[in-house]
Amino acid sequence: MTSVTIYHNPSCGTSRNTLQLLRDKGVEPTVVEYLKAGWTKPQLEDLLKKMDVGAHAILRTNGTRADELGLTDPSASDEALIAAMIIDPILVNRPIVVTDKGAALCRPAELVLGLL
Repeated sequence: MTSVTIYHNPSCGTSRNTLQLLRDKGVEPTVVEYLKAGWTKPQLEDLLKKMDVGAHAILRTNGTRADELGLTDPSASDEALIAAMIIDPILVNRPIVVTDKGAALCRPAELVLGLL
């Protein structure tokens, strides 16, 4: 495997478990702490394309203002969600792992095994 990237939040147990699973399999991924690094529109659009999902699929609702902002409404557009995710990176659920085989939101952590 040539390239593995994990979009990681070290405060999240699932994210930490996913990172540990990768390391247990002998993979040392590029770790992107997205709460520090933030997101760009092209980056989020590329992830969604690789995952073959819309923005609602990676929207984090627990512990965020997603509901208050109207982002949980099924009619909220991908454009609106992406714009909000750029402004407030916590709105992106984690961890997202990208490998040569594709990308996935790894909740539960064991989903990462399908990308190796």
